[in-house]
Amino acid sequence: MTQHDEQRQILTGPDGLPVLTYVQGTRDGHPWADLAETVGPDPVSSILADMSGWAVSGSVELGEQLIQRGARIMRHAHSMHRDLITDPPQPEWSTISLPDGLRPAPCNRQATDLFPAWRAAFSFEHPDHYHGSDQQALDAELTPLLAGEVLGPVMPCSTLAVDDADQVLAGVIVTDRDGLPWIATVFRQPDSRYTGLGLVLLRRMLADAASHGLAEIALVVSNANPARRLYEKLGFQLTSTSLTVLVP
Repeated sequence: MTQHDEQRQILTGPDGLPVLTYVQGTRDGHPWADLAETVGPDPVSSILADMSGWAVSGSVELGEQLIQRGARIMRHAHSMHRDLITDPPQPEWSTISLPDGLRPAPCNRQATDLFPAWRAAFSFEHPDHYHGSDQQALDAELTPLLAGEVLGPVMPCSTLAVDDADQVLAGVIVTDRDGLPWIATVFRQPDSRYTGLGLVLLRRMLADAASHGLAEIALVVSNANPARRLYEKLGFQLTSTSLTVLVP
């Protein structure tokens, strides 16, 4: 059974004692136990008994134990963090020009405006591709994200890149995840003309975030996503590794 403990939920074992805490959400249409932490003996048996059909994100050890009991891996990811105080972004990053005549724009548009570039960025070959239909991806992923229903409200330091026709070609969306600035998604049209655009937008965003007093920023990147090297180049440090699995 589960019960509330402030913002975290508690999963109890057969004896009524806590075995797991987590933050509840929704992932790919499944109820989601995010940031799961073991707090008692044998959480795996309780997860299998009470959370069938749930996605569970936690330590590699917990994920591997669940996989051994029939769970399916959904994502292997790394949490990363950047300190904006002790390692401030270079001030000139805020004025880096966008390539090919593009211009920056605030992230205050409808999900349908961002969707073509966002969907194209996470193609079928991408480790973070959403395997549902375009409409499902829009309704279940991007729209709730922009509405603040997934990782918190979108923050002002989020930024888009638009062309002369005012079409969105790339973006960096930062959310307020329970008080922690969080890079929720980075995307761009996969066109060679826009190579390096993501790096430019990230640098501009980091400089803007620091100038408005943000002390830190964090993200999660999939293990198979080459963007991890980009984040390392920007000063992000690895803090933890997690597995997300689907409980049978």
